[in-house]
Amino acid sequence: MISLPDTRQRTRIKMCGFTREADVVAATALGVDAIGLNLYPPSPRSVSIERAAELVRLLPAFVMPVLLFVNDTSERIEAACAAVPGAWLQFHGDESPEFCESMTQRTGRPHLKVARIPLSEAGNFDLLKFAHQHHAAQAILLDAHVDGYGGSGKTFNWSLLPPNANAHLVLSGGLTPANVGDGMRALRTHGLSLAVDVSSGIEEGKGLKDATKMQQFVAAVRAADIAS
Repeated sequence: MISLPDTRQRTRIKMCGFTREADVVAATALGVDAIGLNLYPPSPRSVSIERAAELVRLLPAFVMPVLLFVNDTSERIEAACAAVPGAWLQFHGDESPEFCESMTQRTGRPHLKVARIPLSEAGNFDLLKFAHQHHAAQAILLDAHVDGYGGSGKTFNWSLLPPNANAHLVLSGGLTPANVGDGMRALRTHGLSLAVDVSSGIEEGKGLKDATKMQQFVAAVRAADIAS
């Protein structure tokens, strides 16, 4: 008897805000798809371009590095791309669609654009318009809008987003092993695809990952995949 392939989607996982070699190695051993390095200097998880390059050298084949920028200069973005081969760009500030697209053209690197969703008024955020404006982005990353930049650690009301965004979506903002399955179920069919991105929810301290929490997060995502 021939077994048919399992057609259920495997949700892609990005873990972000790494500062230590051991944490990068532990995350990749769990099979994560992408590792995020924060290049926004005011962030407590920030690393230098040189440090990001060192950490990326630990990545095995087919694990993608992602460099996070907030309202940065084109010169620094290009310098980071030169130091970190193959990295994607994540724009987490107030960058215009034109700026994001120009950086993809100048560096040859795909980019993600963060949509900062209001905590109490998610229903008033026009995700369809935002996705249309940033049509050149590889995906739209959904994060909660709080004071400051570079990751909120807060969740927004997932149920208030429109169900028909013409974009690949990445759910972020306050995800933990306990709630990531709920977020996936809420937004699984809202875009062309859904991935997840976690930072503070797998930490023992800012920029310091907890191996047990990372394992629990991956297990929760895979459990939600099976249940979908």
